[in-house]
Amino acid sequence: MSASGQRARSGSSQRARSGGIWRVALAIAWRGIHTYLRRPDLFVPSLIFPLVFFASFAGGLSAVGSIPGFHFPAGYTAFQFVFILIQSAMFGGLFTGFTLAFDFESGFAKRLMLAASDRRGIALGYALVALTRAVITLAFVTAVALISGMHITGDGIDVFGLYTLALLLTLVGYGWAAGIAFRFRSIQAGPLMQTPIFLILFLAPVYVPLGLLSGWIHAVASVNPATAFLDGGRGLISGVHDHTALAFACALALVLLFGVWTLSGLRNAERSV
Repeated sequence: MSASGQRARSGSSQRARSGGIWRVALAIAWRGIHTYLRRPDLFVPSLIFPLVFFASFAGGLSAVGSIPGFHFPAGYTAFQFVFILIQSAMFGGLFTGFTLAFDFESGFAKRLMLAASDRRGIALGYALVALTRAVITLAFVTAVALISGMHITGDGIDVFGLYTLALLLTLVGYGWAAGIAFRFRSIQAGPLMQTPIFLILFLAPVYVPLGLLSGWIHAVASVNPATAFLDGGRGLISGVHDHTALAFACALALVLLFGVWTLSGLRNAERSV
């Protein structure tokens, strides 16, 4: 075969693999989103959970915004909203990892791996489900926050950046959980998926800025990547960009890291098929 023929055949093979990835991914995404929207036991808690936190933190702790040293242009409701937004985004990815683990436990994911033309499409498909779930939840939480009187002092570009950051963090949460789901292939691994994300989020400056923390919690929060996400998000909603670059740099680095973690977990699952 001539060199030009070999190149043409190689290009055709690459296009076929790419098409196979997206065919698998879109089929999984359609199934996952369809199931999510048709099951109230999945759909309703994902909306109620962040609202409970929002009411508790932004409402019950609103007096914190008047303590000496607390200065946030958009107000305490917006300060707490960013935490709820980031938490909801990461948990949207995390809960999709739960779904993947359950699908392995039920036998569906194993059958899917046997049938898929390109198994990387499985990881991509569940990622699309995670992003869709996050968009629905974030839109609902934002609407409730605006109705409750939240102020946004950033401009349209800032708001776009805030939601872009949130969706990147959805991929972070999904990548972590999916890597575990592919390795353990059981819902019993749920605590291993959930506990580190809980710890990272709540060992950050949740209620007050980092400068008002003291003791060991200040030391931990200072090196916690979730602090960069909160500071960056709060800067975007208020129009102050002191930590925006760091927040996006950390988020992108974690997306890449957990992307590798997910794909290596997929290879682990392939060996069990």
